[in-house]
Amino acid sequence: MVKQPQLFLEADLITPDQFAGKSIEAIGAIEISEGKIKYPLASFAKIEGVSGATAAETKIVLNGDLTRVKRIGQQMTAGEIIINSNVDMYTGGWMKGGKITVNGNADSFTGIAMAGGELTINGNCQNHVGSAYRGDWRGMTGGVLRVTGNVGNDIGTFMRGGTIIVGGDAFIHVHTHGEGGTIIVKGNIQARVGGQSVKGDIFVNGKIDFMMPGYKYVEDVEKDVDGVKAVYAHYVGDLGERHPEAKGQKVFTNLYLKK
Repeated sequence: MVKQPQLFLEADLITPDQFAGKSIEAIGAIEISEGKIKYPLASFAKIEGVSGATAAETKIVLNGDLTRVKRIGQQMTAGEIIINSNVDMYTGGWMKGGKITVNGNADSFTGIAMAGGELTINGNCQNHVGSAYRGDWRGMTGGVLRVTGNVGNDIGTFMRGGTIIVGGDAFIHVHTHGEGGTIIVKGNIQARVGGQSVKGDIFVNGKIDFMMPGYKYVEDVEKDVDGVKAVYAHYVGDLGERHPEAKGQKVFTNLYLKK
């Protein structure tokens, strides 16, 4: 970035899909929004290099201060984006494929409704990571979303598939209304883990300060979690919710708490 916006930039067209096959001039003419006003991308960024012929062959490297830039990589299907900065909300939202790496912190709604690809945040995230859009019931369905640091609240809300891996701590509301997928939290969680969740797997390597009352202990099991074997206390729940059946047996959310 060579110029900072006064408000925030809506940069959902910064994707390999949009850049592929375009000249530097054509990429610079792609419009991004600051509030109600649209500007060419070249108004805020110095653009160098050569795009790939296809999205899969296109790699975008973003340098400079991007803390006021939203929606980078939204709905991308292939290729790679590397962000060497902190970044604002909705990074990798509705992502379908490809790879995004953020070498910094990301704000809320990172990886919202993600369906595929790899999204890595080498820092901390705020709230609603890998969750559904507000007012919607369709959360993350695929892909791998990794945060090396801590996250806030409402992680994986309405999650249906894919994997979220948190290297640090989470606050409250993890896998709320979950209907599938896997969440791994290697640190601690304060409360409300798996509330109203009916299917999926939750692994917690630290402690949960306040367990949901709807989870029942089953047994101790050994599990390989993100490449590391350990013994976990296995709980099932949320027992107060309706649950689907498979082969005549009710399906529950599995909560694994490292011993």
